Order: sequence, then structure tokens, then C-alpha cells
Amino acid sequence: MPDVPLSVLDLVPVSSGSDVAEAVRNTVDLAQRTESFGYHRYWFAEHHLNPGVAGASPPVLIALVAGATTRIRLGSAGVQLAHRTPLAVVEEFGLLDALHPGRLDLGLGRSGKQLIREYAAAAARPSEPARSANGLLIPPKPDFSGLARSSRIGLTFQLLQQPGAESPDYGEQVDDILALLAGTYRSAEGLEAHAVPGEGARPEVWILGSSGGQSAAVAGRHSLRFAANYHVSPSSVLEAVDAYRAAFRPSEALPRPYVAVSADVVVAEDDDTARELAAGYGLWVRSIRRAEGAIRFPTPEEAAAHVWSDEDRALVADRVDTQFAGSPATVADRLRQLQDATGADELVVTTITHRHADRVRSYELLARHWNAAGSNRFT
Repeated sequence: MPDVPLSVLDLVPVSSGSDVAEAVRNTVDLAQRTESFGYHRYWFAEHHLNPGVAGASPPVLIALVAGATTRIRLGSAGVQLAHRTPLAVVEEFGLLDALHPGRLDLGLGRSGKQLIREYAAAAARPSEPARSANGLLIPPKPDFSGLARSSRIGLTFQLLQQPGAESPDYGEQVDDILALLAGTYRSAEGLEAHAVPGEGARPEVWILGSSGGQSAAVAGRHSLRFAANYHVSPSSVLEAVDAYRAAFRPSEALPRPYVAVSADVVVAEDDDTARELAAGYGLWVRSIRRAEGAIRFPTPEEAAAHVWSDEDRALVADRVDTQFAGSPATVADRLRQLQDATGADELVVTTITHRHADRVRSYELLARHWNAAGSNRFT
């Protein structure tokens, strides 16, 4: 199989009994460790009003980690554009690029009312049964109706935006960001605007997507790199990458489509230990899917004490069933299935365990096996 780099997605998780300060210190340590293990990129997701996730500001986290590392690429996965202006995004990444040129990835994601409408549309469509693609499980689509109706999610967007503000179309925002970076921005009235810092910065621009909708189309139209979220939406990962490739327009900068696909992974010395370390995952996902906000990641004992309803098991089944937990060989085999099914050029691994040491060890074991098996030559 072709060489496939491994990268990291960090949510900056907060464990039960811990706090945000420790979570941020753990992130800096994990970035340094994964750089030494040979991972290619280190990305931060943006989330808000989640007690168990401290990744509220990817640019701030990138700045913290950039000063503590030397080689690994750093980026956002992604900046939520619904409450951000293109100028703010370009200026922030321009500041980062000024001190760390050639290391930045600017991942752009959809959020806000557009995403709520997408949740509602997904809930209205009939779900297909589970199937296998090259051995990879493609589960039925979950019921997102609760998220679509959630007053708490509405409150999040209300707090993130100025009163009365309306988000522009996602595609238009991406157009403006690319124009500001290139120095070609013109307003509807023909006025020029030059972002300093920002203009002339050269981050790799990525589009993040969980479906075959607007994000995939925008990425293809602009010949940008595309990251598909198997770990968030495993039921629609194939339609997302297929839609991106269908929409792709070659350019001098990127002559062929480039796809990264994420997976939720826990690795330990043996399968049983890995499954025990991953025991809190279902309870953590449940809190997200019930629109309560991600809880602090529980211990295996806390997870075992939870009494599950059939409704809650069904709510998280797609993500629990597609988490890759096992020995290095077990997880590497499942990652190869993911790469084969999606044609991914790169795999992005996200790992959450209660203990930081177990999380570091998971990334170390996976990198060592992936490299030793000849599956990848890190670049």
C-alpha cells in the first residue's frame, strides 16, 4: 500500500478529577511527544461550552505548542466560521505565520445555523442499514433530531455571535479568506483591503467536512485539501470523500485531490487493556449526542457504574462501534481498512483516555508499529 502519514487531532480533553490547566499542560507535552514519535501534523478542534473539552481557541493553542515544538505541522480542525469574520481568521493566522512560517494548516469548518439545518435534514432522511466497505464498518446514520432541536446548542451560537448578527454563506467566507491571503480582495463596491498581518502568509488551507454537502463542494471547487471525519460521522464518510473528488478542480498548487480521514483510536499492549482504557468513550459521546456538552472524560470505573438505556446505546452505537481500540497490530489493521475504503492520503488519529500517560503511550505504540511494519515512512 502507498505511504500514508499519521497525524494527530487533539480536543484538549479534561479528565474527571482534573482541570483545564492540567489539560493544556498535557496538550503541550503530547505535542512534543508525538513530534518525537514522527507524527506529521498536530491539529486542534474548536468546541465551546463543553466541560470536558478545553479546545476553545485553536489559534491560541497553536501559539502555545509552536513555541514548544520545532518540526511538526500545527493547525486548526477547524476554525468555526459561523461566528468569525474572514479578516479575523486571516490576521490571527498571519501573526502565527510570521514567527512559524511553513508549519501552519488553516482548517475551516462549518458551524452555526447552517450546521443545525444540516442536522435537521439528516434526521429527516431515512437511514440505510449498516454495511461494509473493504472491511470497514459504515454504520447507519444516527438520529440527530435531538441536536437539531437543542436549546443548549442554540444558546452556544447566541453567546458566540453579536446580537442580531447573521453568518454569511460558508462558501463566500472561504472565498474572502483565500482572497485576503492572496492580496486580491475586493469589496462589492470595488474597494481593496489588505490584511497585515495575513496577506502573503502561506498556510495550507483545508476544508473539513462530515458529509457530501457544501464543504466537499467548496473544497473541490477551490482545489483545497479535504479532511473527512470518520470519527465524528462514520456513516457519511464515503459520501463526503466521493463528493469532494467529484467536485475537485486541479490546480498548479494541488494537481490531484488530497484527502485526510480521521479515526478515534486507543492503543495498548493488548486488546483487552485497550478496551478497558476506552471504556469511558461511550459515556462521553452520550453527553455530546444528548446536547449536554462533553463531560469530563470518565475513569473506566465511572463508566462501568453507568446504567445504560436502550435509547442511549442506540444514540452512540455508530461511534462506539467504529472506535479502533486494541493492540498496535489490531488498530493498524483497522486503519488500513479505513485507508483502503476511503483512499485517504493521510490518517488523522484522535485518542482520549482518562490518564495522560495512557494517551501518550497509545500514540507511541501506534507510531512504532506503523513505522516498523513498513506502512508509513514519516516525512
